[in-house]
Amino acid sequence: MKVTLKIKRFNPEKDEKPWWAEYAVEAEPTDRLLDALNAVKWYQDGTLSYRRSCAHGICGSDAMLINGSNALACKALLKNLGDTITVEPMRGFRVVKDLMVDLEPFFDGSAKVLRAGDLVAHVDVVGPDACGEQLLHQQLHDRPSFWANPEYVGPAAIVNAHRFIFDSRDEGREERLEILNHRDGVWRCRTIFNCVEACPRGINVTRAIGEVKQALMYRKL
Repeated sequence: MKVTLKIKRFNPEKDEKPWWAEYAVEAEPTDRLLDALNAVKWYQDGTLSYRRSCAHGICGSDAMLINGSNALACKALLKNLGDTITVEPMRGFRVVKDLMVDLEPFFDGSAKVLRAGDLVAHVDVVGPDACGEQLLHQQLHDRPSFWANPEYVGPAAIVNAHRFIFDSRDEGREERLEILNHRDGVWRCRTIFNCVEACPRGINVTRAIGEVKQALMYRKL
């Protein structure tokens, strides 16, 4: 099959703004998008930049926006993507070059909950009103969680914390819960399951976040 890759390019050293480049690639329907990207870089344009590592859906390094959805290039088959495929960098991160983004905020979020004993958490607890229903402000309701708010600790960090919070041997449970118990912690999750679709390990991330929310709500009862 012949496919056209429409890739969003950006080199901050020379480009004023992102631009689109198109590449025609011949491939097998069972090839992955990563194979097509490799064909572009190896045989058409060596300046194209993107991350790849295990190529087996484990590391998640080749996560990108594929036809408008979060996915891994090493797991997305060309036969399921159509004749014209749009590829963009992940939202919510600073673009280093082309499809490569700055992952430091991602790793910082994970480190924050894993080093709970070494941190003093800033907690902004929003409890339920004693009388009546608390309504979310429309401006917050319309704002997506992760890519619109770099302060959000992120689903990966919450899942890492979940692993320890529900382990009876964990001595940092209360500190981890405190770190997550603020508006940019678990409460920022909108429960729309985007992270479940994008998770390379098939983890039900939204369910794990919900369990952390329950642990917070019932821990003092």
